[in-house]
Amino acid sequence: MATEYGQGYARMDRPDFRAADVAERRHRLPAGLRAPIEARTWQELGYTLLSLPIGIVSFVFAVTMFSLGVGLLVTFIGVPVLAGALAGCRGIGALERTRARSLLGLDVAPPEPLRPKGGGAMALIGSVLKSGASWRHLLYSLLLMPWSMFSFIVAAAFWSYGWMMLTYPLWFWLFPLYGGQDGIQLYGGDGHGVYLDNPFEIGVTAATGLLITLATPWILRALTTVDRLMVHGLLGPSRLATRVEELESDRGVVVDTAAADLRRIERDLHDGAQARLVALAMDLGLAKEKLAEDPEAAARMVDEAHGEVKVALQELRDLARGIHPAILTDRGLNAALSALAARCTVPVQVEVDLASRPAAAIEGIAYFTVSELLQNISKHSRASRASVDVWRSEARLMLQVTDDGSGGADVTAGSGLAGLAERLDAVDGILLVDSPQGGPTTVTAELPWRYA
Repeated sequence: MATEYGQGYARMDRPDFRAADVAERRHRLPAGLRAPIEARTWQELGYTLLSLPIGIVSFVFAVTMFSLGVGLLVTFIGVPVLAGALAGCRGIGALERTRARSLLGLDVAPPEPLRPKGGGAMALIGSVLKSGASWRHLLYSLLLMPWSMFSFIVAAAFWSYGWMMLTYPLWFWLFPLYGGQDGIQLYGGDGHGVYLDNPFEIGVTAATGLLITLATPWILRALTTVDRLMVHGLLGPSRLATRVEELESDRGVVVDTAAADLRRIERDLHDGAQARLVALAMDLGLAKEKLAEDPEAAARMVDEAHGEVKVALQELRDLARGIHPAILTDRGLNAALSALAARCTVPVQVEVDLASRPAAAIEGIAYFTVSELLQNISKHSRASRASVDVWRSEARLMLQVTDDGSGGADVTAGSGLAGLAERLDAVDGILLVDSPQGGPTTVTAELPWRYA
């Protein structure tokens, strides 16, 4: 937290920024001209050419095993054969995800794992047959061959003809020397033909080849876009499985956050109010003993104890406000955020435009989000003024905190902003930080709108 507003000052000196500047200077050549020689183009070409043999193997395997399994379903043997076909297709899918990651830079997570209900082979076979991911892998194995055949023909034709025509001025002399004709035959029949053999025709052929060569990388990218969609849509986890994984992760964040809050409350009680009350009890005991011997000293000790009681009560109030402020429960976000702004060391303007109140949980998260952001402004921003705006946009509660400080806040730097983003993400919220060097800093938070 102490350095989050200074993160941006150091980022420009990092090696990755210098490498990016060098790469930018090196690539002064337009993207359209350097595309044919880029590594990405060659990788996509290799992926497209490899797809055909892999597609043939996967198609033959899927059709053979699936047909055999369906045909044998009249007997019990068909069930394990069909499960084996689906398991083999899942293996092909794992290979395809690896190939897509290596050549296309597409990182697709594996599908949800099989969860057999019980032990034994039958439970495993049942889980394979019931898994939607298994059937999606089968569909991919069937679709890969026709698509790979089309993409192979297109890619090979454009790539070979483009480079062949582009380099024609270098090898056209082979035709009269070894082929017995003047050049590439453009048209021929009935004893006559048209050959590309004079300088103008050779130049036009090379220019046409250049156009085809420059267009080929973009054709390859269009073809591999379909491959990316197929791999991502058929070989990755389903939306439901992804959502379940997100909810499990969010639940872990919520549990960790709740445990951290409980530890903080326990620590504050033990180190603060509890220790003060223990000392207060001891002082009152000493005052009671001195009451008969030295009434004046006992009175002074009681007066000091009275001051300690006031301090302990204030600590308990602050602790209760940190758990859930009473003003938020009684009067809502407008009054609660105004109270927060009054305690901030920077003048803060608060604007709350809400026709109704959201659910208490969402209201509490909004309050503590603004509270932590205002603490950041007080401690790190060196700002002279700030503002807090709260409004509703359809089914979202919007918060925006702005200051005119030094900027440089970075949510990716492992600071308190990162923890705040995790807390918002646990309830399907979003935290966006716009903090250029020199300021201003604008932090926008979105929370789902839920009624109580």
